[in-house]
Amino acid sequence: MAFCTVVNCMDGRVQLPVIKYLMDHLGVDYVDSITDPGPIRILSEEKKGTAFASIINRIKISTEKHGSRVIAVAGHHDCAGNPMPEKVQKEQTLKAIQHLKELFPGLKFIGLWVDEEWKVHPL
Repeated sequence: MAFCTVVNCMDGRVQLPVIKYLMDHLGVDYVDSITDPGPIRILSEEKKGTAFASIINRIKISTEKHGSRVIAVAGHHDCAGNPMPEKVQKEQTLKAIQHLKELFPGLKFIGLWVDEEWKVHPL
């Protein structure tokens, strides 16, 4: 049983496309989904606070209990929780990954963008 982890928006439109993408491209059996409204904003702008700590705690559960070695971070078109332009969201995604790399050295990270047609693209 192979797991990966995704930090993704709670928006139901992005859940299945991202999970399918990760299963197809990483060959994993399961995807642990950590969802919040606009989590890339939280992870890129905060390094403390309740929301940030909650995401980090859930990543720890996935990596420590399920053995996940890959963490994907996804942003998407038309995000109600983080209504920023695509360019800004992509920058936030990459900054979020940098913050996570500091906390989880040795893991692999993937940035993803989900476009207006709900297609997933690696960053």
